[in-house]
Amino acid sequence: MGHRITTQSRGKGGPAYRVPSHRYKADLRHIGNSTTTISGLVIDIEHDPARNAPIALVRLEDGKKVYMLITEGLGLGDTVAWGTDIEVRNGNTLPLGSIPTGSYICNIEARPNDGGKFVRSSGVQAIVVDKGEGRVGVRMPSGKTKWFNARCRATIGIVAGGGRVEKPFVKAGTKYHKMRNSASNWPRVRGVAMNVIDHPFGGGGHQHAGRPKTVARGTSPGRTVGHVAARKTGKSRK
Repeated sequence: MGHRITTQSRGKGGPAYRVPSHRYKADLRHIGNSTTTISGLVIDIEHDPARNAPIALVRLEDGKKVYMLITEGLGLGDTVAWGTDIEVRNGNTLPLGSIPTGSYICNIEARPNDGGKFVRSSGVQAIVVDKGEGRVGVRMPSGKTKWFNARCRATIGIVAGGGRVEKPFVKAGTKYHKMRNSASNWPRVRGVAMNVIDHPFGGGGHQHAGRPKTVARGTSPGRTVGHVAARKTGKSRK
């Protein structure tokens, strides 16, 4: 009987594989809904341990303070707003149907009033490319065009913190703390480098899988490694 492989341990869950959400400062949701208009003043820019992009502390008209995902160009003393009949400018949040084609946007809602789900990483942006009957086409950072409900809200601008991935880690300790913050699977050891009891591909006189790498999706958890439910195998012939 071999040891549990990493995919089995992660599938079970537990503190070792749980993202430390208790350290997050805020959920960074769009406030209000698509029918209300709210404005506020940026009073501070802070670091959030949950992300690499900075966040802004905003004081609303009623005195309440909320955090928001900040965009490039916003600074202390700037005003931001959420609503429908507001100016289309950097930092404001509007329904996609009210944003002109060609605008840079971020923090896009998947469904109306869900608070924002897409394009939230540092330095990324999407572009409004097309509009149809009750829906809006957006070119995502991946290059694909995704269609959203026209009532879904998005923030005008590019997420701050761009250029983060250009700085090298230099040493393993820096990479360790970065990966630990997100509960990622790191360092990742190759299966063929393990002992025979630790992984289906382990052991042998030299490093090789020793069995087919393509497995069915419904196979036992201890064998769900390699090319799981691969659509095709073999050399690609174009």
